[in-house]
Amino acid sequence: MSEPKNENESRIEIRDDRAAGRLEAVSGDEVVGRIEYFVLDSPGPALVPVHTVVEPAHEGKGIAGSLARELYALAEREHTVVAPLCPYVVKWAERHPAEAPAADPALLSAAKQWLRAHPGRF
Repeated sequence: MSEPKNENESRIEIRDDRAAGRLEAVSGDEVVGRIEYFVLDSPGPALVPVHTVVEPAHEGKGIAGSLARELYALAEREHTVVAPLCPYVVKWAERHPAEAPAADPALLSAAKQWLRAHPGRF
């Protein structure tokens, strides 16, 4: 592991806390960013990101993009898809179509229905 180039630069680890529905960017012991998501089961399996948050002190470092990229990579490893409802992830996917295949409209519709049925979840 190489040392950071300066004291403001640190290594970011991305981890999936599936039970909590969060993909987290961690620096040391601090969660510096996250994508909050849920797993949709029907009409097909999908990871559904709802919110992307980066702590103010860590904005502008590419953390949100790294989280979005890892979410799509995670979905690919799990042989599932991403049905993004989070505005940031939607825009990221539009800019990276080779990494972020478009979701089936039926999945997006089902994800929106799930979210309306669980208003306190996010």
